[in-house]
Amino acid sequence: MTRMSKKNFKKNFPNLYREIESPGGGMKVKVDKGKGYDPSVMDFLGRCSTDDQAVEIIDYLEKRGEITALYADSLRKQVREKGVRSLVGKREPGYYFKEFG
Repeated sequence: MTRMSKKNFKKNFPNLYREIESPGGGMKVKVDKGKGYDPSVMDFLGRCSTDDQAVEIIDYLEKRGEITALYADSLRKQVREKGVRSLVGKREPGYYFKEFG
């Protein structure tokens, strides 16, 4: 491996040199904080606009085996008695961009 002097490196690669020498090393790595995030039933319910939509989602997740029948029953009961907003606040478009940066 051939070594290059700092002066030659700066001459041959001025932009790379400037980036490396900038404060923080010029290396900006953006981490995808949401990568691999597995939404919960509450994440899905937070996107609902109506109690009927919430019940549909609960039914769907129960059918797929993602939530138990007992949990699904308790969620449906609370939605019927108190509404979906008693479970989780409304999550508007862009919520996850704000949450995960």
